[in-house]
Amino acid sequence: MNSWHARAATSRPRSKTADTSAAAPGRVGPEIRGLRKARNLTLSQLAAASGLSVGYLSMVERQQAMPSIKSLLSIAHALGVTIGWFFEADAVRPHEHGLIVRRSRRRRIDFSAGIVDELLSPSLKGDLELVLCRLAPGASSGEEPYSHAGEEAGVVVRGRLELWVDGQSAMLETGDSFGFESTRPHRYRNPGSEETEIVWAITPPSY
Repeated sequence: MNSWHARAATSRPRSKTADTSAAAPGRVGPEIRGLRKARNLTLSQLAAASGLSVGYLSMVERQQAMPSIKSLLSIAHALGVTIGWFFEADAVRPHEHGLIVRRSRRRRIDFSAGIVDELLSPSLKGDLELVLCRLAPGASSGEEPYSHAGEEAGVVVRGRLELWVDGQSAMLETGDSFGFESTRPHRYRNPGSEETEIVWAITPPSY
């Protein structure tokens, strides 16, 4: 599966209060909840990582409180995204929200390992997550395989992909596709000299 699923939030000391003077868009709460659940984080874990209280985060997710920019920055950092993640969803045309993802408005995460993930799904609240994963030459998900609940499949649209499942490796070329139960230990890397692109489908969302 793609690199989103191997990242964990960074813990910081919890603060007792949160500034709510600057309101964010009304859909921020559901977006935070969808992203948190897709990353398999509890409210307590998000609170520990963001320095905000469980009660406050619960109110934000249920749209009973509007986070300040400062609070939203802390939440975004804990979830491994930029603050733009939450605002980009508010910039689409009203009739396209939750339905269409324009190429120029894809949510994007850049990882230091040379991997870039762009979310192709309108949200992470449904049963399917669709991601465009780009790997720089030599980039990989890591030496240690990992597993999780669900299923995944993908197609290599450019470059080459070396995929390990249950300790067995396979070399995929442009146009090749794959699919497996995510409970099987797996990892991957780009063994080539050019960037690799994979369209990756995961169910349920596991970011």
